[in-house]
Amino acid sequence: MLELSSKAFSSNREIGLFGRLLKDILFICLIFLDTYRKVILVKDPSYAIKLFKGDIMFNVYLVEDEKNLNDILVFYLENEGYKMKSFMSGLEAEKCIKENVHLWVLDIMLPDIDGYELIKKIKAHNENTPVIFISARDTDLDIIAGLQMGSDDYIAKPFLPMELVIRIKRLLNRVYKRESRNHVLINNKYHVDFNKRMLFEEDRLIELTSREFDFLCTLINNKNNAMSREYILDSIWGENYFGSDRVVDDLVRRVRKKLPKLRIETIYGYGYRWCGK
Repeated sequence: MLELSSKAFSSNREIGLFGRLLKDILFICLIFLDTYRKVILVKDPSYAIKLFKGDIMFNVYLVEDEKNLNDILVFYLENEGYKMKSFMSGLEAEKCIKENVHLWVLDIMLPDIDGYELIKKIKAHNENTPVIFISARDTDLDIIAGLQMGSDDYIAKPFLPMELVIRIKRLLNRVYKRESRNHVLINNKYHVDFNKRMLFEEDRLIELTSREFDFLCTLINNKNNAMSREYILDSIWGENYFGSDRVVDDLVRRVRKKLPKLRIETIYGYGYRWCGK
């Protein structure tokens, strides 16, 4: 009886190893077919170029304890231009929650703290940070639980790497394009937050009066266009203003002093123009 049990255990272990090997082979075949489809069938030569481009856009942090899958996903996402940082455990990732992360991709089943615990900590730090769950747990209840925890998407394993790439692109576009309408970078130097009416040079806050900020917004909305003193007066002081238009010159002087890298041209006898970038 003992000998039979030993043989059965050995047989089950061999079947388990064979199953994992078969799963890895299938996953590699899917990746090959996915790449073949893009490069050969779709005839997209830019895809081959993208594999080597170094255009970094967003910081994407991946938490996946299966090393092969971790490496493959990092490879695909780096080749799409994302700046990647990957972790094999939740505790490693937890140390980096306070970093500037645009998106987290979390496996749920991790060797230490699970993805559910990790997303709580991420959302406690910044509830607006988007999160995608990836997991072998694919029942409706698992998906609902993940979404209720605050994830923006849920992908069941196994999946094609390009499926994750597409979902990440759509999510980042939805989240950060929406925010970008209220933010603008001018002259690659000054960051304007229209909602908060604040201006930054890198991390330094530049104090502006209400009229100085209004003038900056007027420049941005009329980039490369000539603006008369009368137009600036009406836009900032209002049509009912009575006084000298030289207040505009004083306003421009103050803004130039605070924003020396902002190129505001004087059009003599007329007004001003911002040659924006």
